[in-house]
Amino acid sequence: MLQTYIKIAWRNLTKNKTFSLINIIGLSIGMAGAILILTWIQHEVGFDRFHKKGDRLYEVYKQTNINGNIQTTASTPEPMGQALKTEFAEVEASSRYNSANFTLQIGNSPVACQAMFIDQDFFSMFSFPFITGNPKSSFQQPNSVVLTQSAAKKFFGNGQAIGKTFLLNSEKNVIVTVTGILADFPVNTRFSGDALLNWSTYETLGYKDASPHPWTNGMVKTFVLLKPKMDLDAFNVKIKNIAHKKDARTSSEMFLYPSSQWHLYGTFENGKVSGGRVDRVYMFGTIAAFILLIACINFMNLSTARSEKRAREVGVRKVAGASRGILAGQFIIESVVLAFIAGIIALMLVSLLLKSFENMLGQVLQVPYSEPWLWLSVLVFILLTGIMAGSYPAFFLSSIKPIGVLKGSYVDSHRGINLRKALVVLQFTFAIGLIACTVIVRQQIKYAENRDTGYQKDQLVSIPLNDIPDNKIEIIRQEILNTGAAVSITKTMFPMTYSYNSSSGINWEQKDPNAEIRLNRYSVDADWVKTTCVRLIEGRDIDIHKFPADSTAVLLNEAAVKAMGITNPIGKKVEDNNISWTVVGVVKNFVFNSPYDEVLPMIVEGPKSQMNMITLRLNGNRKASENINQIESIFKKESPENIFTYQFADDGYAAQFGEEKRTAMLSVVFSTLAIIISCLGLLGLATCMVEQRSKEIGIRKVLGASIRNIVVLISTDFVKLVAIAFLLAAPLAYYIMNRWLQGFALRVNISLWVFISAGIAAMTIALFTVCTQAIKAALTNPVISLKSE
Repeated sequence: MLQTYIKIAWRNLTKNKTFSLINIIGLSIGMAGAILILTWIQHEVGFDRFHKKGDRLYEVYKQTNINGNIQTTASTPEPMGQALKTEFAEVEASSRYNSANFTLQIGNSPVACQAMFIDQDFFSMFSFPFITGNPKSSFQQPNSVVLTQSAAKKFFGNGQAIGKTFLLNSEKNVIVTVTGILADFPVNTRFSGDALLNWSTYETLGYKDASPHPWTNGMVKTFVLLKPKMDLDAFNVKIKNIAHKKDARTSSEMFLYPSSQWHLYGTFENGKVSGGRVDRVYMFGTIAAFILLIACINFMNLSTARSEKRAREVGVRKVAGASRGILAGQFIIESVVLAFIAGIIALMLVSLLLKSFENMLGQVLQVPYSEPWLWLSVLVFILLTGIMAGSYPAFFLSSIKPIGVLKGSYVDSHRGINLRKALVVLQFTFAIGLIACTVIVRQQIKYAENRDTGYQKDQLVSIPLNDIPDNKIEIIRQEILNTGAAVSITKTMFPMTYSYNSSSGINWEQKDPNAEIRLNRYSVDADWVKTTCVRLIEGRDIDIHKFPADSTAVLLNEAAVKAMGITNPIGKKVEDNNISWTVVGVVKNFVFNSPYDEVLPMIVEGPKSQMNMITLRLNGNRKASENINQIESIFKKESPENIFTYQFADDGYAAQFGEEKRTAMLSVVFSTLAIIISCLGLLGLATCMVEQRSKEIGIRKVLGASIRNIVVLISTDFVKLVAIAFLLAAPLAYYIMNRWLQGFALRVNISLWVFISAGIAAMTIALFTVCTQAIKAALTNPVISLKSE
């Protein structure tokens, strides 16, 4: 019987090629879009969920009350991990974590390496399998290193890597020995890198927090594995004030955050979880559902719109004894057959578009084609789509009364017409709303991009120093200036677009002892204001060449002066890390954190602190490429053992908009898909309407109706539906985007013209789609439609 149903379904699909083609195209596009989004959602939800002990795995987070606003970060004091492990019986294991980039010397060749510094417990906490070596003893010897499989091949070819050594840092002569090979990190984990190094190597390299008050700093990440069946809430109460107990200078509170929420719930607002990447998951999950729903709506509308064509078939079959259930089953099978055809096309589209989709996301997605569950999921997805698309048409068509059909008096019911109109309105409500939301997202990005950064990004370049000795750095600096490739050079802790070093343990005269004020740190040596063009409000720049005492000089930004409550700051003393610093200048606020947020307090210290970069202002009278090539040749001459890399400040600034830009790009793509699928439905409905009203149109033409009259007649109903959709979409989109914008301290104002433009765009596209059929009908010779009368 099923075979007979499928044959009848196939016959009906091939008999009505135009409507079948419209349905297949719409469904295949909708299904392909939904599958791509669901693949990404599965990737996001599965992030770091594969660890066997994941239910007991936590990261230590810190909350600090700064001027009444609670800030939450994952940067913790360096001693935190060991303190938790030794002082609390609930802790089974702990590991500190930090990362750095190196240029290794393997033979005579410099090789770039991304390194992770961890404790031995890391391997027992996380499920990253060893290919060679023992995870329990891999760090028994000092300066041991575990390489990932790809890194071992990159460093040593196909030969044996275990036991091999390489130079990690030439200045400190740190040689490390390979003791293990780890499988490459999967794409859905927060961890990445080539080499995993013991924390003792981190200290050997001089990275250890040498501050006399390490508990006031936030230098590293700390991971904790609790013993089974521990009460997380009770444990968080116990460790809440551990930092304050260790050092009364800090009032920061600590708590453990579960691994299941690291990736999706990473945003906090005033101490409470306020979302994160999960917002994107919900947003694109909703988009996927609506795109598929729009495609299904097309099938429903076209099927019910053609009810007059199928009515006689239903009437005859009912008279012949077919029950309503049998007829409904037939129509459902037709829908499922069509969904299977569309599903096969959709899978082809997915395989063709997956790479482009990954490029838009900036992520690599792993599609497990060899896993049976994947194909079972696809099968269920296609079946559910077919049933969802065909359920209402099956119910509607099987309810037709045979007596009216066989008398020749059947007309489509008002119920069917009204539902079709409601579904068209729903389609265009979503499409218009998505267009408006996309425009607002792009406006917000543009607003932040055009923000005054407080310094000049163009021609500003940062170059990592790796482990180049200070005497060579000075030679490199002078040679670059002599060639004229750069007009000014300064050493810095980080590039201008990045800073993560901060402390609440900084003191100054008249500081409120009950206030915890966290200041971001930055380090420079000379000509920093001149190089970056940060605006100096009062005082002078730090310059150790002219003023040797400037090794303990500092600059404050406006936000720091305000937060510290200092008047007449020039000459005031600031104590940090047991060093007495002297304020020599105040600069205007410059953007170093998120471009969407207010500028945070910043203290710019002289070269007593560690510095990892040189920042140059290139000579604007020459081509940037010429300047870079000349600088590279100097670096290679003076430090051939290091790989030369650089980053323009404007590129680094633009990179901070990556996620929002990808969201905007995806919104453009999926709003376009929504419009295309909706217009396919309009095209089918307009075609069906023209076919049903062909005699009416013929009579009107004979009586003198113009082409314009016919086009207006056919298109008016559709225009009304799109107008209603606009009235529904505008307030809904405003509400959604207003809530989204609340997450930004600096945000764009929502303008009415955005919604009007979205409505006009949708109306224009809809009119164009309908008018193609209306004009075709208006140009048809009326004799053709009236010849049977």
